[in-house]
Amino acid sequence: MLDTICEVETPEGIDLRARVAGPVPRMLAFAVDLLYRSLILMALSIALAFAGRAGWGIWLLCFFLLEWFYPVFFEVLRGGQTPGKKAFGLMVVNDNLTPISWGASILRNLLRFADFVPFAYVAGIVSMTLSHHFQRLGDMAAATLVVYRQVDAAPLPLPEVVPLAPPRGLQQQDQRAIIDLLERHRELSEARQYELANLLQPLTGKRDRAALDYLRAVGNWLLGAR
Repeated sequence: MLDTICEVETPEGIDLRARVAGPVPRMLAFAVDLLYRSLILMALSIALAFAGRAGWGIWLLCFFLLEWFYPVFFEVLRGGQTPGKKAFGLMVVNDNLTPISWGASILRNLLRFADFVPFAYVAGIVSMTLSHHFQRLGDMAAATLVVYRQVDAAPLPLPEVVPLAPPRGLQQQDQRAIIDLLERHRELSEARQYELANLLQPLTGKRDRAALDYLRAVGNWLLGAR
């Protein structure tokens, strides 16, 4: 089944999550960057029109730098976003969701020639369509992803319940599940929250509303309320 969410657990036990961008927004972002590069080259051709062979040589050098290092510059020094990616809220990261490095950015962009074959980036589009995380060939080689940039939002208020100490012997994964249930109470329907709370019935001995209220109280305690 198609799942655009990429989840990574760090060595410190922190879960990182990002939504992977599909082929369509990536192609639109590429089109915007191509337009910007074309405008720059057009302006250079006008400015260097009277410089003869020297001007032609400078134009070719600028063409090479724009074609191969324009994306590298922005990806590494501008938070993984070229102007085109920024316009569509995208960014490039390593596949462990850490900021992209120079080596990875250079590799993924130099391998665009492989994605281009046989013409018009057909190989890259096919690769993105078939890949689990919409990776083109350059992304696979460099271990990178294109994801949606998430804007930090103010945390949602937690349910106002009296904190309650957890039962003895509560496992770490159960603690994490209780905290997730508490923090996502605005995202999940009440029926879905009951369903999740009932999964812990062997631990709580409660069901439905009673189980949910109990887990919310324990979650508040685990988050530091006393």
